[in-house]
Amino acid sequence: MKQEETFQLILHGGNGRSSAMEAVYQAKEGKFDEARESLKKAGEELVEAHHVQTKALQDEITGAGEKKPVSLLEVHGQDHLMNAITVKDLATELVDLYAYIDKKLAERMR
Repeated sequence: MKQEETFQLILHGGNGRSSAMEAVYQAKEGKFDEARESLKKAGEELVEAHHVQTKALQDEITGAGEKKPVSLLEVHGQDHLMNAITVKDLATELVDLYAYIDKKLAERMR
């Protein structure tokens, strides 16, 4: 994997994770439309990171990429991406949970 690709993984993974966490904070405040938009943004960032990762994997498989040992930076990039995916998945569940609780509380107030 080229260093530029690794930085793209880190960039998009970090952006995705940040947007996912923003969604949780927004849902906690009852801003569910904004939270869903932040989750969408997180998903888009993770798709971009996934494209970079897929291209690097395809290059390695086909021999188009340069053969070199895996660097610590590459491991960090992959770790960053996997962490971001996990955070986005959990953020989606938390947003849903906050929305459910909000709905149930509203029903009790009637």
